Amino acid sequence: MIAFLTSSPTGPLDGSRPVEGFDTMNGFREQLASRWPKDARCLMITAFPDDAAANDQMRDFFSEAVRLSGLSCVCFDLWDVRTPPLSAHALHSYGVLLLGGGHVPTQNAFFARIGLRQKLQGFSGIVIGISAGSMNAAETVYAQPEEPGEAVDPAYRRYLPGLGITKTCILPHYQMVKNRLLDGKRLFEDITYPDSFRQPFLALCDGSYLLCENGKETVFGEAYCIRNGEISTIMDNYR
Repeated sequence: MIAFLTSSPTGPLDGSRPVEGFDTMNGFREQLASRWPKDARCLMITAFPDDAAANDQMRDFFSEAVRLSGLSCVCFDLWDVRTPPLSAHALHSYGVLLLGGGHVPTQNAFFARIGLRQKLQGFSGIVIGISAGSMNAAETVYAQPEEPGEAVDPAYRRYLPGLGITKTCILPHYQMVKNRLLDGKRLFEDITYPDSFRQPFLALCDGSYLLCENGKETVFGEAYCIRNGEISTIMDNYR
């Protein structure tokens, strides 16, 4: 398995840098294209399994990104609640899996329900993580509070079992959310920094990504390590 765990593979979510297709920043499209299988069968696994309209829109958007990037694709399927359960054999018939963006705990519960971690064992294709999908790729997922009420809810679970693709806990869209306030708290200084004493986090800006290949993990682009309550800049050397 080769995994591209991204913040946003199609450019900044705030639209500050227009991108057509997959992002070329930090060599992402080039590296993806060099590993892309011929006549790829693609499958997007959603973060909002019950929202058919949003899922169809997301599938169409990323299918078009594949086309605009000049990548070969013979089908682009979607896995949500409308999809009959897929066996591991059926899953492995796809060359590219995209783990969609959205709400981390919702996607995590869906992944657990469909047994995705077990079915990924021995998968030899490409996995592209998108925001929440990258977060849920971790061995132990840090579900950074996101929705109002989650930061102060004692029942909210910040740590969840993930897919085990990486041991790295990714926090996406750092350039957009670094100054965010949630439930009267600073998302990073008051919530995430204290949590980093338990485990470190990799904060990715849109356009940056973590490449997992042959047992090695390398960061490309602007990124930060949050560890023991402190943040430091890193570049291509995170482990």
